[in-house]
Amino acid sequence: MNDQKVFFGSNIKFMRERTKMSQEDLAGELKIKRSKLSAIENGQTKLPSAEDIINFSAYFKISIDSLFKIDLSKLGGLKMRELEAGNDVYINGSQIRVLAISVDKNNKENMEYVPVKAKAGYRAGFNDPEYIAALPKFNLPSLPEGKTFRMFPTTGDSMLPFPDGCEIVCQYLEDWESLKIQTLCIVILKGEQDFVFKQVTLQPDGLLMESYNSLYKPYVVPVSEVLEIWQYYSYHTIEIPESKDIQNIAALLKEMQSDIRIIKTNL
Repeated sequence: MNDQKVFFGSNIKFMRERTKMSQEDLAGELKIKRSKLSAIENGQTKLPSAEDIINFSAYFKISIDSLFKIDLSKLGGLKMRELEAGNDVYINGSQIRVLAISVDKNNKENMEYVPVKAKAGYRAGFNDPEYIAALPKFNLPSLPEGKTFRMFPTTGDSMLPFPDGCEIVCQYLEDWESLKIQTLCIVILKGEQDFVFKQVTLQPDGLLMESYNSLYKPYVVPVSEVLEIWQYYSYHTIEIPESKDIQNIAALLKEMQSDIRIIKTNL
């Protein structure tokens, strides 16, 4: 026997209140009686008509399955914005951000590596277990257990001092609302920019993306354009740090500070 709980009535009430509408307003928009809407919201109508169901779904732009099967009031603000932006778990035919992983012979998660040449394909196959299983994979003994990690290459100079071509190890971020201000992340986008390595801040209108390099201006990406977020853990590079240059800069800064103190003393 199916004991699936039905949330249709409570969801209609939740969405009406979320959009700051009275029962009279919504009933007028959908051309139904206020008493009928009240009965639906309070669960007094066990089986609304097919026409009413379709009209509610079209008006709120949320799938019929979601209206019936998901308690929308329990979703966080970000997931609600995803639903309203069209990222509906049932409209898309799969759960939001289903993560495909691969494991070794001991059933331990691998860390997959996504090389530059695979970046375009990753966007299409990021939730395909067969595609993920075909990626290069390895393990790092220092990584915390029970977490999912993946390695991505960087390109360009927008995140200097991270050098161009270094490899970024990231932890999969399932709850985007847990992002702190300016969290370093690899963000997988739907558009032409497959991977973006930025400082990420969650805002009401999307994700604010900021570079370390001030020559690159910040911009906002709508949540609906984001496929995955991977939080920075470590990076690896074959470049040798230019210690002499750093030491010379530090020495120059000390000289400048000393000169400034002398000038202030003579004022």
